[in-house]
Amino acid sequence: LLVCSATGFMILMTGSYNVYDNAGGLIVENLKGVEIGPVYTQTAVDTLMPGSGFGSAFVAIALFFFAFTTIMAYYYIAEVNLVYISKKITSGSSSKILTNILRACLLFMTAFGCVKTANLAWTLGDIGVGAMAWLNIIAILALSNVAMKCFNDYEKQMKAGVPRDQIRFDPIKLGIKNADFWEEKNKETIK
Repeated sequence: LLVCSATGFMILMTGSYNVYDNAGGLIVENLKGVEIGPVYTQTAVDTLMPGSGFGSAFVAIALFFFAFTTIMAYYYIAEVNLVYISKKITSGSSSKILTNILRACLLFMTAFGCVKTANLAWTLGDIGVGAMAWLNIIAILALSNVAMKCFNDYEKQMKAGVPRDQIRFDPIKLGIKNADFWEEKNKETIK
């Protein structure tokens, strides 16, 4: 939120942008011949030290690290979820096959993104982030009932005067299934 907002304000304050209408024509053209993308940010940073090329180099390096860490994080999330789902559905050996397919897909998508236009890469990235956001919203809505049960139980224990360090989450009492870790932890605490 902060990085994107700061970048947006920097672009707006330096006038390093173009405004397009719905037909693709220009309403405002502050940067002649420049398409929408990271060049806006590079030009905005270049206004700090005109002619030095600092902005272009800085933004290119920052984008490289941002893209690399984003790809690694998305891959990690995808692999963990894939292994979890595949172990629930099939045997462990198919999990390795699915993981290798995921790796091949990631390498293919990375290579594909490198040789295609930046506009296509940004569009595909936006579609991916949008899909993840919708899946998370659906999961949050599906789990909101469970979360409210847990919150209400916590509030009830607080009102009963249970000290904070002695408040316990008991999934069995709340009727929450598949909370094996917490069930085991409660058994250990009772012993």
